[in-house]
Amino acid sequence: MNPESLTEPLDGPAGPSQALAYDVLPKAASSNHPDPETPDEIYVGGIWRRGTGHVIESIDPATGLCFATLHGAVVEDVHQAVQAGIEAVHRSGWARRLPHERASVLYRISDAIVANADKIAELQTLDTGKTLSETRALALSAAGTFRYTAAALETLEEALTPSRGNYLSVSTYEPVGVVGAITPWNSPIASDAQKVAPALAAGNAVVIKPPVWAPWVSLLLARICDDAGLPPGLLSVLPGPGRTVGETLARHPQVGKISFTGGTSTGRTLGRVAAEKIMPITLELGGKSPTIVFPDADLDQAVAGILYGIFSSSGQSCIAGSRVFIQRSIFEEVVGRLVEGARNLRVGPGTDPATQVGPMITHAHRDSVAAMVDTARRDGATVLCGGGPPEDPDLEAGAYYLPTILSGVQNSAAICQEEIFGPVAVVLPFDDESSLVREANDTVFGLACGIWTSDYRRAWRTAKAIQAGTVWVNTYKQFSISTPFSGTKESGLGIEKGREGIRSYMRQKSIYLDLSGNPLGWAGRQTVVEQP
Repeated sequence: MNPESLTEPLDGPAGPSQALAYDVLPKAASSNHPDPETPDEIYVGGIWRRGTGHVIESIDPATGLCFATLHGAVVEDVHQAVQAGIEAVHRSGWARRLPHERASVLYRISDAIVANADKIAELQTLDTGKTLSETRALALSAAGTFRYTAAALETLEEALTPSRGNYLSVSTYEPVGVVGAITPWNSPIASDAQKVAPALAAGNAVVIKPPVWAPWVSLLLARICDDAGLPPGLLSVLPGPGRTVGETLARHPQVGKISFTGGTSTGRTLGRVAAEKIMPITLELGGKSPTIVFPDADLDQAVAGILYGIFSSSGQSCIAGSRVFIQRSIFEEVVGRLVEGARNLRVGPGTDPATQVGPMITHAHRDSVAAMVDTARRDGATVLCGGGPPEDPDLEAGAYYLPTILSGVQNSAAICQEEIFGPVAVVLPFDDESSLVREANDTVFGLACGIWTSDYRRAWRTAKAIQAGTVWVNTYKQFSISTPFSGTKESGLGIEKGREGIRSYMRQKSIYLDLSGNPLGWAGRQTVVEQP
């Protein structure tokens, strides 16, 4: 299963002819029959081996069939991976390599991801139910993350700070050592890259704890990194339960930082662990993002953007625009257009090129979303469209849920305050800008926001007033790896992406070099003894 390793020198990225190719897809990817070829192996400190933990069953959400099994990691694997990472950093001299030398490996990883984008997409669609167009875009996003990070690393500067005396003062950066990366199931390859690329660029070793529901793409990424020339031991991938693998990783005394993307309750637990260790942590957590339509908006643009913002990825996105605030004068018109658009969205398997809304990650998660909608209905909400699984018998075995729009509730209702993580939007009227801002900010979350208006002054004013880490104006879900991403309130802590994303995996150190050659006056004059 392992292709030959690349032998390109450290000081240049691989060209297209050196791209790697992998054949690790289960036969189920094309036949929908559970006959796995995926190896039952985890990656511990540079070594592929069968895990000794509980068996992880990977279920195709579109069919409900198990397509592969994997023996997960245990606590001892975490200890071995961390120790291997420490040894690899010292043995390989990774942190001491010049920036362009580390960057050359990241370039090769990027090239290999591009070369295997279609297979990565197929595997991720099989594992998560996402559409192939989305999973291929995620693969290319991951490649772009490694490429940008490599370029940023080559140009990352340390600072010569203004001195206040006869000395030279320099601000330098050093790696934290071993980083624990705990990644989500809704965008595995992209989330992996956003943690692994900057952590490696900073000179660290990384231990990934991928989601139990979708571990396969993280393991494939490890093979790509291995064969792209990443020194063995700098990366480990340990699928397993968060309560054992994830918590052990976070509490390990030699793990210097945790980067976590996931639910707010788990983020709180990890935050407490980080506080006890006095360890830096990055948390990218939940959201209940508002999207706002003013009367002067281009309604075609707004309706298309709102539908994409909530129903793409089947609503399984932390930045989903799940609270739709519409000024009262255009409320009925916009709601009617949204309902019509939602009903026309194509629901089906991610392998169908025509599909817009695929299945949810698991049947259990689909049922939890349905339960929240049912509770809202009992509490007085009106279901304008959706509100259940599709009636198509061809989709009966899958974890599908129709795009759903609710109305008739206040912003204080549970359905407007709790993250659903599914294809469910609530429409809410507002009367004026001040009441809109007040309601939009009336949530424990602060991750993202969308604003639809042709008035740039209003757009700027509202964007500044909304408490969110990212605000889009007349667009939604547009990202750049060069632009920092963060949340406020219970949506997170710290940043990812951008040049500062690399710095977040480093410690800052100040160095002072005396230029005077004189002893410090406080100690008094010192006698200089001449040597014979």
